[in-house]
Amino acid sequence: MLLVLGRNMVVGTANRCSRLVLRPVRSTVAAAAPGRYLTHQNGLPCLPVPPLQQTCDRYLAALEPILESAELECTKDLLTKFQSPGGVGERLQKGLESRARRTDNWLSDWWLQAAYLDFRMPVVVHSSPGVVLPRMQFSDRQGQMKFAAKLIAGVLDFKTMIDAETLPVEYLGGSPLCMHQYYQILSSCRIPGLKRDSVVNHARDPRPPTHITVVHNFQFFVLDVYNSDRTPLTVDQLYVQLEKIWNSSLQTNKEPVGILTSQHRNDWGKAYVNLTRDETNKESVLAIQKSIFTVCLDAPMPRVSDEMFRSRAALQMLHGGGSHWNSGNRWFDKTLQFIIGEDGTCGLMYEHAPAEGPPIVALIDHIVEYIHTSGMVRSPMAPLPMPKKLRFNVTPEIKRDIENAKEHMNTMVHDLEVRVVVFDQFGKNVPKAQKMSPDAFIQIALQLAYYRMHQRCCSTYESASLRMFKRGRTDTIRSASIDSANFVKAFDDPAKHNTEKVALLEQAVKAHRAYTDRAIRGQAIDRHLLGLKLQAIEDLASIPEIFMDTAYSAAQHFNLSTSQVPAKTDCVMCFGPGVPDGYGVCYNPMAKHINIAVSAFNSCEETNAAHMAKVLENTLMDMRKLLEETPKAKL
Repeated sequence: MLLVLGRNMVVGTANRCSRLVLRPVRSTVAAAAPGRYLTHQNGLPCLPVPPLQQTCDRYLAALEPILESAELECTKDLLTKFQSPGGVGERLQKGLESRARRTDNWLSDWWLQAAYLDFRMPVVVHSSPGVVLPRMQFSDRQGQMKFAAKLIAGVLDFKTMIDAETLPVEYLGGSPLCMHQYYQILSSCRIPGLKRDSVVNHARDPRPPTHITVVHNFQFFVLDVYNSDRTPLTVDQLYVQLEKIWNSSLQTNKEPVGILTSQHRNDWGKAYVNLTRDETNKESVLAIQKSIFTVCLDAPMPRVSDEMFRSRAALQMLHGGGSHWNSGNRWFDKTLQFIIGEDGTCGLMYEHAPAEGPPIVALIDHIVEYIHTSGMVRSPMAPLPMPKKLRFNVTPEIKRDIENAKEHMNTMVHDLEVRVVVFDQFGKNVPKAQKMSPDAFIQIALQLAYYRMHQRCCSTYESASLRMFKRGRTDTIRSASIDSANFVKAFDDPAKHNTEKVALLEQAVKAHRAYTDRAIRGQAIDRHLLGLKLQAIEDLASIPEIFMDTAYSAAQHFNLSTSQVPAKTDCVMCFGPGVPDGYGVCYNPMAKHINIAVSAFNSCEETNAAHMAKVLENTLMDMRKLLEETPKAKL
């Protein structure tokens, strides 16, 4: 996903989710022997350090569509000086190459710190993505709990493969992909700090957790999900336990302690010290942090039209609707939170530090398949212990922290607009019929839609997976290119013939595809530039001029923060904009339709999520019309 590193974009942006389509392999690959995971990981190549001149040349090319010529000339001079023989660029490059020889992945630890743990904005809206599942066919608490029981069982079924290290290895173009992130998403949690956060993972503890956290009416419960013989609870056992939790949490006047996790990270860090000073509170917080995952049983939200249901559901996944609704029914630091509303709203949100989108989507696909194939088969019912209610002693100081968190959360809620649309005119089928990459086609449509709205090209982020490499995370696909700029400027020009427009579209799609291929092979520019900058900081040298240049700030100001997150399930991921005057756009291209989520901030007069979504839909149809009206074009 695209996580912004603060408003000043000091380091660049992190990605919310990787965009690669992975072959569904679970049903076709035999289970591996325990230990295969480590053997597989050790066989992966290390992330390369691209050549310095190559990155400088490609950086200059990436600036072309978004800078004026005078700015470009100034940056060109700075780059010439930066990469001169014996210059600062060469010294930093050698430092990076040395780091690469000493580590499995020269970037991953730096990336975790710079992109996530040093990031001080709230994880809500500004970092953590949500996933909206299709509306479920229930509208009461029994339906809610039956679904929750099946969902929990589905996650535990997936966890069995993680624990046994038998997850089938995923491949892309014949190359095996790093599976490390799959082993980071369960039993993990972010921990706030006063200046920097950390992440803990308890999955490899001598006695790993056997419980999940369930939260209802702002009250947290520990639910053991394994029997004494270490077998997971059955669906009907889980249902019985969820019933107990529901009946024990009918009071709604409890303080929403969980809303503290929605704060600015420095404020939450201070509140965390206050909260955990009390021993009871400390034990309750630790129980949440150690839990395998969290299930949020939400109260129903206000009714909306069927057309707006997914958009409202997206907001519920991202922030819970505010302090008067379900925002206190969360622990936003938890890596995985499954959200199930009494009105059939379903999905999840995840804290981004440990993983990108593909492991989350693979888990979702597994859960949905499990739910469809499992039934409420009655099994012999041994008496089960009552789930443990977690207690919090709320002092006046903690109460003040909670009230501040409510106020800030409600401000974020009012500022965020999300529009989810199901574009049903076509899906992957149309670009594929034209021998075009569906992702590239949609990205060029986004370029044209933005140009139509704002009459300029903008810096655009799309995440690319680096999982071909050991512990690989992401790099940036820069979708705004000189080729995409040529196309968008020509498309609505009546003086241009259709054949010329199609040729420009073809070239833009090819350029995007080529950039994508370079990115997934570790040859993109953004992480290399970040590495050079962090190397300079580590060497205690002054920051090189190219990183103080206004062009670098412009390059890192991603007005379009985008991700393709393909899934077998008919779902869509969503996230907030990367910058105050930008859009967050996530899409799941299905065979004959495309699920699209667009976000923007209401505080920015220039952006409008609903308008952007509509313009994007019209643009996609206009591009198809262009192709249909130009049948002789050799695509």
